[in-house]
Amino acid sequence: MSWARIMAPLAGVAADRGLLESARVLAEGFGAELACVHAPADMADLMPWMGEGFMGGVQVTALESLKEAAVEGHHAVDKLVQELGYSRCKAISLDSPVWAGLAMEGRLSDVIVFDNNAARGRGPLAESFQQMMADEQRPVMVARPGLKVDGTVLVAWDGGKEASRAMRTALPLLQKAAKVVVAGAPAASSRNFDLERLVGFLAARGVTATTQVLDGTGDAAGLLLGAAREAGADILVAGAFGHPRLQEFIFGGTTRTLLNSDGPSLFLSH
Repeated sequence: MSWARIMAPLAGVAADRGLLESARVLAEGFGAELACVHAPADMADLMPWMGEGFMGGVQVTALESLKEAAVEGHHAVDKLVQELGYSRCKAISLDSPVWAGLAMEGRLSDVIVFDNNAARGRGPLAESFQQMMADEQRPVMVARPGLKVDGTVLVAWDGGKEASRAMRTALPLLQKAAKVVVAGAPAASSRNFDLERLVGFLAARGVTATTQVLDGTGDAAGLLLGAAREAGADILVAGAFGHPRLQEFIFGGTTRTLLNSDGPSLFLSH
């Protein structure tokens, strides 16, 4: 089974260009459709903040400004898609409620691509990242410079359900990779797991992998990032939000450390 539809949420701004280039690399690698989904600021999200006592004239002005921005963003996305020059690229603009349209597009896509800003909680697509990653539990690629499909992939493995889901969802990517390394830190995990069992699982599915046992305790993210650098990994595959989301937000957690790192592109699945 391969990936047939790659989705790239867009804000309709100049910064979308870099994200689209990365999404095209991923889509081209699989001959997949690239859905360029314009997710404008939603008027429905603004209304509760205005309240009944909000001045009518100011309210109308604010809503008109949002409508104009949405139209401008729609045109900007259309232009970017045309300039991208990928024949299987399709521009889609969402109407209010934007979150509902975004959810449906995500459910009908194999992978959703975001950039570093959205993944780190910055910019107009930060909420979209949280929605896709945590609420919709869709596979996400955080695209960084040097993203390529046929390079080296490091798979983080601790025997948990999050790591299992990420690894299984990433199988089409692993099958195309030139090199796959399975890495785990037994001393940093409360689970008992055997990296060789995962190597056997992958071999039965056409993926040749090697193992790397990471020595150390505590800082799983640091160990994984070090292993990724050592392997020259282009992509790191990992389960996301293995602890309650609030706990991860407050205390950091492996997921947040990976998102805030300057390591390779991340393929994450919750």
